[in-house]
Amino acid sequence: MSQYPNRSTITMLILSLSLLTFPQILFSSTEEIKFINLTTHWVGYVSIAIFAIAYVLVIAEEEIHMRKSKPMMVAAGIIWAIVSIVYSFKSDPAYHHTATVMIRHNLLEYSELFLFLLAAMTYINTMEERGVFDALRRWLINQEFSLRTIFWLTGILAFSISPIADNLTTALLMATVAMAVGGSNYKFIAIACINIVVAANAGGAFSPFGDITTLMVWQKGVLQFEEFLTLFIPSLVNWLVPAAIMSLTVSKEKPQAINETANMKNGALIVVALFILTILMAVSAYSFLHIPPVMGMMTGLGLLKIYGYIIKMGDKRHLKKIHYDNKGNSPKIEGDKYKNKTPFNIFQQLERAEWDTLMFFYGIILCVGGLGTIGYLSVISELMYVDLGATNANISVGILSAVIDNIPVMFAVLSMMPDMNTGQWLLVTLTAGVGGSLLSIGSAAGVAVMGQARGIYTFLAHLKWVWAIALGYAASIAVHMWLNMGNL
Repeated sequence: MSQYPNRSTITMLILSLSLLTFPQILFSSTEEIKFINLTTHWVGYVSIAIFAIAYVLVIAEEEIHMRKSKPMMVAAGIIWAIVSIVYSFKSDPAYHHTATVMIRHNLLEYSELFLFLLAAMTYINTMEERGVFDALRRWLINQEFSLRTIFWLTGILAFSISPIADNLTTALLMATVAMAVGGSNYKFIAIACINIVVAANAGGAFSPFGDITTLMVWQKGVLQFEEFLTLFIPSLVNWLVPAAIMSLTVSKEKPQAINETANMKNGALIVVALFILTILMAVSAYSFLHIPPVMGMMTGLGLLKIYGYIIKMGDKRHLKKIHYDNKGNSPKIEGDKYKNKTPFNIFQQLERAEWDTLMFFYGIILCVGGLGTIGYLSVISELMYVDLGATNANISVGILSAVIDNIPVMFAVLSMMPDMNTGQWLLVTLTAGVGGSLLSIGSAAGVAVMGQARGIYTFLAHLKWVWAIALGYAASIAVHMWLNMGNL
């Protein structure tokens, strides 16, 4: 036996020592702080330039092959470093802890978002590993539907699944179906992908689980869970208008069926049931117990891990022979049927989470928080929500989301916290969710599908139908204002 402590022991020791500083952290965060308006200071200009450069690198991710989290994380560190330098030179001690308190405030918001998404991503990865999505995809392929029917079915499913499974995962799943059915018919694949992206974004707009922006609004406590459901009809209109127009160009020919079979693995439906239960726990935690919904999600993740253990033990019983190599690595299976297979491991699904995306959110939240501490969010809030008015400002948010990305835009709005009624908060939630559909680069779903259908679903292919998508955008806003006129 080694005389040296293993890594787990060292990690636990470090965590234990770090907890000793926790009371000091709490104490320092409650001290009185003051702010400095740095919008016309060199720090403000440099911070804007750093953020702009980082975001250009994010937009160019597909060209330069550098993950989007890298420039954003560096930008966040630099912005807060130069802000802290200015505050540290002030003679008044009330300024000295401002940066620390604001960073911890942003980290708290990020930690809730991070843990919530980590639990959701692990569930999605587990359902994918158990073959749930593959079974759905192959069933659609084998039904011998016409291209126009597939166009509508993939759109309907994208709109229906995204409120639960998020718009990115749903768009990728349905795009796979469109590509498999379309084959060499690139025209159909392109228009089907446009329809899927619009439908997935629209479906995600009326559910806290459908998009990062709606999740942020819900976790912030601005809207209750049931209030999001009032956006169902406007979201549906947002998709149906361009879908009806685009469908006229899709032929009714029937592609040849692909005889594929897909069987879900043991426990697949139970994982789906646990995911639904987890969502209910998250909603109940917030609505009835008045605690952060992330508690319900993490409890559900714990249930999934326990069930993962049950699946793993069942796999072991069915595998003929298990042996470990001389280095103690994961079990390897011998035998004709189970050669090179390993028992189910829930932590492998945890590892498959979109870590680049999660780290990107860290960079975005810290960057926007830094610009807010400098004073820029107050200036923007004054320009948009006072000078333009809430309705015009919220409509502009959706258009801006198509160019920049709805996550930083929505986080900026939530950081500004303009004085708006429920109807206006619903409006900005709607526009931020569906505005990204105007351009292929305006949403995570669009960017992901462009990567999946590279060279077929492109920026220019999407741009050809921007007029139809814009009609859906305008129609959804009009329907929302008509249905919720009493709240506006």
